[in-house]
Amino acid sequence: MQTQPDHAYPAHWEADVVLRDGGTARIRPITAEDADRLVSFYEQVSDESKYYRFFAPYPRLSAKDVHRFTHHDYVDRVGLAVTVGGEFIATVRFDRIDPTGRPASAPADEAEVAFLVQDAHQGRGVASALLEHIAAVARERGIRRFAAEVLPANGKMIKVFRDAGYTQKRSFEEGSVHLTLDLEPTAESLAVQRGREQRAEARSVQRLLAPRSVAVIGTGRAPGGVGRTVLRNLLGAGYTGRTYAVNRAFAESQTELEGVPAFRSVGEIVARTAEPVDLAIVAVPAERVPEAVADCGEHGVQGLVVLSAGYAESGAQGRLLQRELVRQARSYGMRIIGPNAFGIINTSQAVRLNASLAPETPAAGRIGLFTQSGAIGIALLAGLHRRGAGLSSFISSGNRADVSGNDFLQYWYEDQDTDVVLLYLETIGNPRKFSRLARRTAAVKPVVVVKGARHSGSEPPGHAVPATRVPDATVGALLRQAGVIRVDTVTELVDAGILLADQPLPAGPRVAILGNSESLGLLTYDACLAAGLRPLPPLDLTTAATPSDFRSALARALADEGCDSVVVTAIPWVGEDGDPQAGDGEVLAAALRDAAATAPAKPVMVVHVELGGLADALSAATSTRTVPGQPPAAAPPAEGTPDTRGPADASEAGGAAQDAPGARPTGSRIPAYPAAERAVRALSEAVGYAQWRRQAAEPGRVPEYDDIDESGAGARIEALLQAPGDARGITLAPADAHDLLARYGIHVRPTLPAPGPDDAVRAAGRLGYPVALKTTAPHLRHRADLGGVRLDLANEEQLRQAYAELTELLGKPEELQPVVQAMAPRGVDTVVRAALDPAVGAVLSFGLAGAPSELLGDTSHRLVPATDRDAAELIRSIRSAPLLFGWRGSAPVDTPALEELLLRVSRLVDDHPEVIGISLEPVVVAQHGLTVLGASVRLAPPTTQSDLGPRRLPSY
Repeated sequence: MQTQPDHAYPAHWEADVVLRDGGTARIRPITAEDADRLVSFYEQVSDESKYYRFFAPYPRLSAKDVHRFTHHDYVDRVGLAVTVGGEFIATVRFDRIDPTGRPASAPADEAEVAFLVQDAHQGRGVASALLEHIAAVARERGIRRFAAEVLPANGKMIKVFRDAGYTQKRSFEEGSVHLTLDLEPTAESLAVQRGREQRAEARSVQRLLAPRSVAVIGTGRAPGGVGRTVLRNLLGAGYTGRTYAVNRAFAESQTELEGVPAFRSVGEIVARTAEPVDLAIVAVPAERVPEAVADCGEHGVQGLVVLSAGYAESGAQGRLLQRELVRQARSYGMRIIGPNAFGIINTSQAVRLNASLAPETPAAGRIGLFTQSGAIGIALLAGLHRRGAGLSSFISSGNRADVSGNDFLQYWYEDQDTDVVLLYLETIGNPRKFSRLARRTAAVKPVVVVKGARHSGSEPPGHAVPATRVPDATVGALLRQAGVIRVDTVTELVDAGILLADQPLPAGPRVAILGNSESLGLLTYDACLAAGLRPLPPLDLTTAATPSDFRSALARALADEGCDSVVVTAIPWVGEDGDPQAGDGEVLAAALRDAAATAPAKPVMVVHVELGGLADALSAATSTRTVPGQPPAAAPPAEGTPDTRGPADASEAGGAAQDAPGARPTGSRIPAYPAAERAVRALSEAVGYAQWRRQAAEPGRVPEYDDIDESGAGARIEALLQAPGDARGITLAPADAHDLLARYGIHVRPTLPAPGPDDAVRAAGRLGYPVALKTTAPHLRHRADLGGVRLDLANEEQLRQAYAELTELLGKPEELQPVVQAMAPRGVDTVVRAALDPAVGAVLSFGLAGAPSELLGDTSHRLVPATDRDAAELIRSIRSAPLLFGWRGSAPVDTPALEELLLRVSRLVDDHPEVIGISLEPVVVAQHGLTVLGASVRLAPPTTQSDLGPRRLPSY
């Protein structure tokens, strides 16, 4: 009879991970039912690897070994396995030991660890992923160090430990290398983890976008239908790899369809051609998809694009089918785009992949486009095509059950063919990770986002992701902190995208305006002022201006050091005979391009009204549209980065390196807009992004404060959480909250209870006059407008009179819970808050107390930990900020003291994840110093942050 483990099976240790080569695998605890899998796994390990594991020849496992390696208590003895297709490909085990190396139990905090990876899967990053997960498990069980014995010849395993980024010690003892790893995460270990995550997820996307072969499963025998449409689009785009049509209903005699080989299954393709299939496009009814996925998984397909509908968008049963689809595909190491997807496109000359329902392949260009909606994807493709913009790649993910916008940010970050990233998102499954990835990508290329479903508070039906509780305004602020350009409509997405792809970034907000219409120039001038730009007086060239006049004026404006960008306004001009000049648009476009080509690199854009041919002519030369047959020269990928150039020879690949900021893209087009407001909105976004990027080059710092008692605060928090209370969190008593805040240098002005007038007088005597008398009842707190606060009470008589008025007007003392507080210096009332959201993490917020923040929502937000630059921007980014800086002749307040307070609050919630909420209200900021008059703190047991633990794929 098998013994049962001491602790319940820890299901939360299960995780799907992306390996170095882009394939997926599952990590899970080993159980007693895994005996046969373990024996089979061990039989496939080479004798050399067995020798490295056991330091001696060890051809097979004994029954005792199998029992030992499959029975764990999940506390002192833990084993994890990596599985693909349900079979083990690697294992890791730790055993808790005492200082002498003997088996031990808690509180011993060291464990011996050992790995074994099947030879066929070595080099895929399996051991590195296992180390991340087994280290997280060990920390959860109170283990702080790993000890490992490794033979000197086992260089691969030594490298895994050495490259992990943990603090470690190494010694040579009795013929083996003895390694000790401190499991406390370090900046280096986190950087290593995120670097591996980026490379693996980018590679998984590259395998989808640049397959060497594609099978369309569900290709109809008759014309029409989704499968035949995709096959026709693949052929029409000139896909450079091998293409197969698959339908289980094909007759045995049918060997060809539309000129491509036809088969009844992927297995038949592999058996007859001895060639692998890299990508499968699945276009069969939902009930037949599992069969198709199994066929693909068992024959080495690397990725799936599932166009089939009938999943989460159809209801609860469909959601279950979708989850099972993801589990099935990942069990074979495959990733999925979809289901209910529109498809993917890669315009690289080396690939030319149109595995989508888009009837026309977009022109090759420099924009990467991701959308969660097929309908929006169609609209964006059409809009970009009309504006002459080309794409590097396009993805419409449908229900986004697996591959998401985060994966494509990982890919586009280093993709040499992409200069601008455009995203249409309806849900953000992991906002914290998205913010991190977007910030890193935005530091090298623009990321523009339009988010749908902003106000509904729930995800679209097909998206099986948890809806975040963070208000949309907060999400917008966090995106801005990450350098993301957020726009409101798909039209604005296109407007901003073509400007950023075609023109250099502006050096500042100064805008020159010139054109042949005084009225259109004034409209542009007003739009610039409304957008926060600094327009120069418009230059009216008059309606008699010729293209030569435009050329000269634009050249002068671009050469002017007093301007950073130029907006050209143009209306049709009339010849001497009263008729419009023939070819006026084409001639003007040529003149403007000539002027821009030889002038300093500054962005140029055109606002036109009914000027025939101008927009088309301006888009004739473009950095986002590659001339067919003339791809730009490709730079080879850097070592260790994905080669996205596809199945053709690398020397034939397209893709130019990204232009340096401020440089004019070679052969760039000049974007044209039919309205001044649209052009200026795009320009203002480019100005803001350019400023963020300059600042990002010199990031802020998180300051240290000598008076912070981090360990004392931690001990106090631990003691407070041990008291009985709600598992969702406890609100600290005022004294406890003030004590905790004081340990971080945040001092709250004391208050004394005043249950009666005599008590109020005694309290005032202790605090010193003048004092304030305030009610603290929940319905009256911070509501001076209801008369619950009396200020500047200079003596006992005034205090007693105020007390009598309060109780007469608002109720009995036991209802009002009055307190007495010493008066603070006069200043501006503000509010500082920090809150922990499960999806986003800790968020620091700031606003002015009362109506500005509560009624108008004038509040700014930043992710924790906040830097000194974040704190300064928090204060200055609210609309009511002028009240802090001397509005209408008032004295400016002490904003440096306010910034320090924000940074101290940030440090407190960052150092102690148990602090789930802080509210300081009001904080009175005076000319010199500030006073915190009220504070509340909430604590809860810490939760695991999805972006801070070992890397894993989301599981919805």
